[in-house]
Amino acid sequence: MTHEELLIQLEELAGRLNIQIRVESAKNEDPSAFGGFCRIQDQYRVILHSKASFGRKIEILTDALKHFALDDIYMRPALREYLKKETD
Repeated sequence: MTHEELLIQLEELAGRLNIQIRVESAKNEDPSAFGGFCRIQDQYRVILHSKASFGRKIEILTDALKHFALDDIYMRPALREYLKKETD
């Protein structure tokens, strides 16, 4: 699975968990240091820098998804294997 395919699958999974993904263009921020997971009132959000690498976006989304129980959620086997490897 390519980085692009993995990112798409992570974004789809986040969407199914009602995690809002916002892509921001922070001009004065380093794309490798900008972004993260937060909760505002009852809404979970992931903020990604528009110029961040696929790897950085994947890292941020993976870290966010670690906060959720994913055992009963359908996902492609390759994605489940990736997330299991990252959480062990």
